[in-house]
Amino acid sequence: MTDENLTAQRRIDAPPSTVFAVLVDPANHAAIDGTGWVRGPLQAGVRITAEGEVFDMAMFHPQHPDGDYEIANRVVVFEPPDAIGWEPGFYVEDGQRDSGRWTWRYDLAEVDGQTDVTLTYDWSNATPEARDRFQFPPFGVAKLTESLDNLATLDEVHLGQRHDP
Repeated sequence: MTDENLTAQRRIDAPPSTVFAVLVDPANHAAIDGTGWVRGPLQAGVRITAEGEVFDMAMFHPQHPDGDYEIANRVVVFEPPDAIGWEPGFYVEDGQRDSGRWTWRYDLAEVDGQTDVTLTYDWSNATPEARDRFQFPPFGVAKLTESLDNLATLDEVHLGQRHDP
């Protein structure tokens, strides 16, 4: 962790390809999210397949003026099965996407058939406008740890990857 990012790590009892498969499906993101803000994808059946793609998500935050809002995540890292990351943004009046330039990134490393997952929330490139509007970070590292715990549960339960002793 630095002054401009939060990082958490967890070992998950599944290979990187399985963990990556969970992360590329935005339909899983609400179940993974430790903040409770992510509601789900706006388009059914969308999977992340390349850097530069945008996937739109329904969100909720009690301090947002409307409570419910939408976010347009641009994929900035896509390296199967080692890393995936996105930059939240929003659509402006002319239909163009704008961003505050902070990112979410998952790095996956295989260790004896399991995966060390590092989740990083990074606001080091946040715009001055985003820094004025939002207080970074809006949560503590415990929310990242909770996200990784949720990710581990999805791997084990939903994908049948549980390896009981």
